[in-house]
Amino acid sequence: MKPAHALHGCFVTGTDTEIGKTRISAALLHVFAEAGRRSAGLKPVAAGIDLIDGQRVNEDVRALRDAGSLPLTDAEVGPMQFEAACAPHIAAALEGRAIDRRALLDAACALAARADVLVVEGVGGFCVPLGADWDTADLAADLGLPVVLVVGLRLGCISHALLTAEAIRSRGLRLAGWVGNRVVRDMPWADDNVAALRHEFERRHGAPCLGVVPWLADPSPAAVAAHLDIAALHGVLASSSSVFSS
Repeated sequence: MKPAHALHGCFVTGTDTEIGKTRISAALLHVFAEAGRRSAGLKPVAAGIDLIDGQRVNEDVRALRDAGSLPLTDAEVGPMQFEAACAPHIAAALEGRAIDRRALLDAACALAARADVLVVEGVGGFCVPLGADWDTADLAADLGLPVVLVVGLRLGCISHALLTAEAIRSRGLRLAGWVGNRVVRDMPWADDNVAALRHEFERRHGAPCLGVVPWLADPSPAAVAAHLDIAALHGVLASSSSVFSS
């Protein structure tokens, strides 16, 4: 299953849930907007609704909507949102709904038709069930975008990151690069872990580090973007997206 036309941008996945995918995705949108691009975020599947200022909001969807440069609704950024903050196939079952694969691709195409660059954020890790016979890795393969992997920097991150990279490659997708995100304020031997990740990603996949984001008291898109390697980001996406062509 493929989109109706080519998409330009990237698919952001992570080594786990709660490791900063949304912060990095919002920062990417901020970078593209600052460069004068029409940028749009897409969270195809989002689980967990909160009541904020009297409105029912998924915080990830709202963060992507606010970071992009196009005026979009929450429904356009998050076409399938569920109440319960749990695995998406479970959240969908609780509401008697199914996650429609074709509808997600149509939503991506609708935004891509209006944007220069589309940043698609996955849910949880890379292989999260979305139905009885497909998962988020299948969705990434459907979209065919280069993948940016967010590595939550904490104990165990090296193995998690390299296993995820292998899964990305097994789906025939290009790992455009990775971003390290400090999710533990005082991680022991953090620099050594980052050094190992740099070496292994380059050795195994030729994938560059696109930035290492420290623990931030104010993780706004602009603050996070300040720690990304913008030149490397543009370089790795250039070959697969006309947005970055010279």
